[in-house]
Amino acid sequence: MATIPETVASSGRQADAGAMTSLADIANRKVIMRLLPLITLAYFVAQLDRVNLSFAALPMNKDLNFSPEVYGFGAGIFFWGYFLFEVPSNMILAKVGARVWIARIMITWGLAASCMAFVFSPNSFYLMRFLLGLAEAGFLPGMMLYLSYWIPEKSRAWAAGLLCLAVPLGPALAGPISSALLHINWFGLAGWKWMFILEGLPAVVLGVVVFFYLDNKPDDAKWLSANEKTALKQALDEDLTQQQKEPPLSFWKVLLDPRVLVLSLLYHTIVLGLYGVVMWFPQIIATLGVSAFTIGLISPIPFCLAAVASIIFARSSDRRKERKWHIAVAAFIAAIGLVASAYFQSPVLVVAGFCLGAIGVYAVLPVFWALPSSFLSRSAAPVGIAVINTLGSFGGFTGPWLVGLIRQETGSFFLALLLLSMIIALGGLLALVVVKNKKDTTLAVA
Repeated sequence: MATIPETVASSGRQADAGAMTSLADIANRKVIMRLLPLITLAYFVAQLDRVNLSFAALPMNKDLNFSPEVYGFGAGIFFWGYFLFEVPSNMILAKVGARVWIARIMITWGLAASCMAFVFSPNSFYLMRFLLGLAEAGFLPGMMLYLSYWIPEKSRAWAAGLLCLAVPLGPALAGPISSALLHINWFGLAGWKWMFILEGLPAVVLGVVVFFYLDNKPDDAKWLSANEKTALKQALDEDLTQQQKEPPLSFWKVLLDPRVLVLSLLYHTIVLGLYGVVMWFPQIIATLGVSAFTIGLISPIPFCLAAVASIIFARSSDRRKERKWHIAVAAFIAAIGLVASAYFQSPVLVVAGFCLGAIGVYAVLPVFWALPSSFLSRSAAPVGIAVINTLGSFGGFTGPWLVGLIRQETGSFFLALLLLSMIIALGGLLALVVVKNKKDTTLAVA
């Protein structure tokens, strides 16, 4: 039977633990309010510079005489640059810190995005898209790694959801912004050229802001009190204690870890469907007789709905400590939406199908990105997250290219949309097989 002093001491320890938890929650909210707005804005600009090509395509393809296959290949070759430099980029970030490296990424990709205005042939188009991917490589996995330095695992899907808001908001706002810029005709340059020039500049400006604003680690944060830093680091250390139950992994062991590879495959199916649709959405709608002005007005609708859905799914996933069914259900919703958009001919129904497709595919992202850091140790995370994003993002090449190839061979988007829906549905099935719902949301590989 516990003595009175032992009971008092136990109560004191519980009170101290409760106070530290409260301080950690306060610090966590401060971190989210301080860091998430800027990095979400930066990621929004990244999405804008990726997908503005889909709106430039209508006049650009006509001016440069690009076929659907040329456009689809060029849209997708962006991810070859990602493929080559993603892992080295994340390893460099882990060594030099996010402040310097993310600033470098943003400034170079902004310059590359503006230089897209000067493409004049298929080869120059391929080259600039490749260089844009090379410059941006490491941004998303770098941000996910950066969040793991600041935000405990229990809140990570919510934080990733805020960051991933930029993914649907980029295409949503790219429509009206890019459509407006397409009508500029200054100094004899076509509107699509000015669109690339002007939309590349914000990344350069934000890169400078990032350099002066971001802190690399909680210890560097002057806007947290000493007690808040201690409580936050204690919460982060508890996550590390769980991860350290597994032996450390070398570079090659991380690269060949079955969990990393299966997550890469799952992410590939989602990204393939996402960019297969996003990079062709304006042209798909245009085949239904919709004007370019109207396309600019309706294009934000699916992506705004997707932004709301991604936050709802992220909050629900964190609250229930459940990942598997959230990913699978979202993927199945996306697949159903794309099947519907393939079969309908009415512009209203096609857009409704795309709304479902966008809701599903974008809702997967924040839940998915809560998985890697839940089982990768601090030393393995830079390589593991980068490998997952690298291999998965290669779907950003195969998606647009496959759509362009099928469109050129059949003269229709019907089979392309059906293929994309099947691949996304396979991703949902894969999630049901490999994701295990445990408290630490680790993976089981069949």
